[in-house]
Amino acid sequence: MQWRLQMFLQRKLKISFLFLLFMALLVHLVVDFALPTTHRSCGCNTKASKSVGVLSGSPMPAGLKKLSLRILQDFSGSNGSLEKSSQPERVGLHARAGEPGVQQQHGEANAGWSKGSKLAALFEHPLYNIPVPEVTEKDKLFVVNPMEKFSLHSSGSDEWVSSSKAEALLPTGKTAYDTYPTWLKFHIGINRYELYPRRDPLLPALLRDLATQRIVSSVQKSGGTQLKLIMTFPNYGQALFKPMKQTRDQETPIDFFYFSDFERHNAEIAAFHLDRILDFRRIPPVSGRLVNITKEIRDITTDKKLAKTFFISPAGNVCFYGECSYYCSTEHALCGKPDRLEGSMAALLPDKTLAKRRSWRSPWRRSYHKSKKAEWELNPNYCAQVRETPPYDRGHRLLDLIDMAILDFLMGNMDRHHYETFEKFGNDTFLLHLDNGRGFGTHSRDEPSILAPLQQCCSIKKSTYLRLQLLATEPYRLSDVLREALAADPLAPVLAEPHLQALDRRLGKVLLAVRHCLARAAHQEKVLVDDVGSWV
Repeated sequence: MQWRLQMFLQRKLKISFLFLLFMALLVHLVVDFALPTTHRSCGCNTKASKSVGVLSGSPMPAGLKKLSLRILQDFSGSNGSLEKSSQPERVGLHARAGEPGVQQQHGEANAGWSKGSKLAALFEHPLYNIPVPEVTEKDKLFVVNPMEKFSLHSSGSDEWVSSSKAEALLPTGKTAYDTYPTWLKFHIGINRYELYPRRDPLLPALLRDLATQRIVSSVQKSGGTQLKLIMTFPNYGQALFKPMKQTRDQETPIDFFYFSDFERHNAEIAAFHLDRILDFRRIPPVSGRLVNITKEIRDITTDKKLAKTFFISPAGNVCFYGECSYYCSTEHALCGKPDRLEGSMAALLPDKTLAKRRSWRSPWRRSYHKSKKAEWELNPNYCAQVRETPPYDRGHRLLDLIDMAILDFLMGNMDRHHYETFEKFGNDTFLLHLDNGRGFGTHSRDEPSILAPLQQCCSIKKSTYLRLQLLATEPYRLSDVLREALAADPLAPVLAEPHLQALDRRLGKVLLAVRHCLARAAHQEKVLVDDVGSWV
């Protein structure tokens, strides 16, 4: 009897031990399956979350949340207008010009950003949702006729053109809009008011194409002072390639004249994103790219002048220098490692045979002389003359020019001698901010003369001023949102940290210049020109 009791107790002990082992195993399995799910739920853009100092998916700190709400109230007038700003009709979202049946939903373009993204929060702000005027047929750069067949231009241009109408633009055949190449959709979407819309669903795809599409042709771009290449893709899209000439931590020597400075590939990339953050949207999309200069330039080029400049350096690297006015020599050759070279790829605007552009000499153009000064540098009342000269005597052309001066000051770009507009839209349209390679050359010093249009005219769009104020606050700090935007580029980090810090310093100087104008003005509305009405 005692033996049977002992056996029963031993069996009960074994069963209990096995049950405990089973429970432990079950707990481990639950933990193992639960943890990856947790990580996946907050595994958003880690670069972006680090840059803003908040873990993705984590709630916003109470103080930051209150500050953000206060700023929204300041710029929208009341809590009621805040609630309205989230409505689609309030923010003025509209279908892309020429895009049949496409309505961009409010949050779709921000889907890739993490929950703590400052950039996403910036683009949701009411100041970035002021509607553009309704785009009519006459406001579109191209009138699209889907029933007409098209062929390649007989002159050798790789742009799509109509066989009968120069303004109509479609690839060959009767195709639906969503079958067009991304670059063609970009061209069709250009209108009188903007190069591309704020929440443009095409932008990620276009940047991806610039960075990854196979290159089938590379030739030198004629004109200009430094080497640039036109690269063509299999879908007939084209990009302007500017090769890397300086490392990110190099500054322009203090003894260099502005007209002999290098053109930097990373400046082109950063300028596009900065222009978008300022809500100008006047620079064509630009992406960084690592190019194989053997396979993607030398082996496929039909440009004999370019081909004959290739050589192998003593270090065994593939180099070339092309033909241009400045820095095209063996001493200034562009060399790969051994044949890989960074560069910027900018989407080309429509061919000028299809969409003519007018070039305008900037009133604040520099002398481009070693000792002479321009008139605006000697005459403090120079702006009064400009205001009386067409096309600056009416409309918003002068204010657009001041926008461009602010962009250039933030970048440190002194090389703005001309600007362009689309001829079809006359004087009532935006300015194209092209050729920004001489920006971001210095971070340790600022050039106040770039701000001359603002300082001499003492006028600025109210919308521009409000956005600059917003970008000077902690939740939307300019350096943080630009750092986040550039983190997605294939060549990240695009800018050295000192350049980002210099942006915040220069932004403070722009706001100070406006405050000085306001302090001297008898009528503040002449300094802050209202272009927003009741929207903020």
